Amino acid sequence: MHEIKTNINFSNSEIAFRNKTNSELREAHMLFKVMNNSSIVRLGKHAVNFAFALHLPIGWIIRKTLYRHFVGGTSISDCANTINKLAQRNVGTILDFAVEGEEKDELFDATCKEVIRTIKFAKNNKNVPFSAFKITGIGRFELLAKISDKVEITDEEDEEFERIYERVDAIFKRGYELGVPVLIDAEHSWIQPVLDDIVMEMMEKYNKEKPIVQNTYQMYRHDSIHRLKEHHRISLEKGFKFGLKIVRGAYMEIERERANNIGYKSPIHSDKIATDKDFDDIIRYFIKHLDTINFMVATHNENSSQLLATLMDEHDIPHNHPSIYFSQLYGMSDHITYNLAERGYNVVKYVPYGEVRTMMPYLFRRAEENSSVKGQSSRELILIEKEIQRRKKDK
Repeated sequence: MHEIKTNINFSNSEIAFRNKTNSELREAHMLFKVMNNSSIVRLGKHAVNFAFALHLPIGWIIRKTLYRHFVGGTSISDCANTINKLAQRNVGTILDFAVEGEEKDELFDATCKEVIRTIKFAKNNKNVPFSAFKITGIGRFELLAKISDKVEITDEEDEEFERIYERVDAIFKRGYELGVPVLIDAEHSWIQPVLDDIVMEMMEKYNKEKPIVQNTYQMYRHDSIHRLKEHHRISLEKGFKFGLKIVRGAYMEIERERANNIGYKSPIHSDKIATDKDFDDIIRYFIKHLDTINFMVATHNENSSQLLATLMDEHDIPHNHPSIYFSQLYGMSDHITYNLAERGYNVVKYVPYGEVRTMMPYLFRRAEENSSVKGQSSRELILIEKEIQRRKKDK
C-alpha cells in the first residue's frame, strides 16, 4: 500500500462557481450577506410568517431569493434543469420532497406516494442515485414521541402507527424492487428510538443483497458512535447490508433547550470539538470496515471532507468507489462539492423540492444555521467575493 496525500484546494473559487453567471454570483453574494446577519434573519422569519398568516402575496419574493438558491423546484419534473446542471459537473442529485409538520392521514399518504415517485424517477435517471425522506413527513410527530418514550397508546393510536409502518414499508419495498437506495433522515432525539427500530427491521427485510435501506446518524449526539457500531454489529450478526449517512446535526438549540426545560442530560456534545472528533473518528471506522459498510459523509466541513479523501488515497481506494459518497446541500458549499467532483469522487447534492409555502421550515433552517460570524455564510461570502474579484482581474 502506498500513501498519497490528496490535498484538495477547497479555496478554488473558479471551480466552485464555474457554472454561475456574474449576475447569479452577485445575487448569491447579496443573499449570503443578508443571511450573515442574525437579527435580519430573525426579523425576516417573523415577518414572513406574519405575511403568510395574512395571505399577503410574498411568495414571488421568496421564490426569487431564498427559494431559487436552495430549492430545486416545485415538483420532480421542475427539478430537471437543476439535475442536469449538476450532472454536467459530475454531481449527482438526491431528490428530497421536503414536506414536514403535517397532521392528517391523507397528507401523509400523499407524501408517501410522492416519495415513491422519486424512487421511480431515480430508477430511470442515472444522475439520481438515491431517494430520501423523513418519517415525520409520513407520520405524526407526537405519536412517534409517545412510542419512543414507551408511553401507553390507545387502540386508535396503535392503528395509526400501523399505517405509518405500512407507509415506510411501501417506500422501501419500492426501493428494493427497483434497486434504488433510500436514505431516511435523522430527526429529534426523543423520536429517534422508534425510527431506529423501524429502520433496523426494514434493513433486515430489504438489505439482504444490497443496502437499499440507509439510516442517518447525527454525530453531535454523544451516543451516536455507540449506536452506529451496535447497528453495524447487528447487521453482521443477522447477515444484511449496512448503509448509512452521517451528518453533524440540525437541531442543536432545540435539543439543548428541551433537555434543560425537562431536566435531563442533553444528548448533544458540549462543544464543537467533541462533535468534530466523533465525526472524524467514525469516518476512520468506515474505512476500516469498508467491506461491510456503505456510507455517505454529508458535511460542509472542509477538514472532514479532506480527511476522507486522504484516507481513500492512503488505502488505495478508488475515488469513485461505489460504497463511498460525499454530500452537501443544494445551494451550499459548492467549493467542496465541485472540487471533490473535479477529482472524480462520488458527490451528490441534497436537492429539496416543493411549493414555496411548504418549503418555509426548510428555508428558515438554512437561514438560521448560517446566520453567525462562524456560520457557513461567512465562508460562502469570502469565496464568492474572491471569485468576483478574480473575474474582474481576468477581464
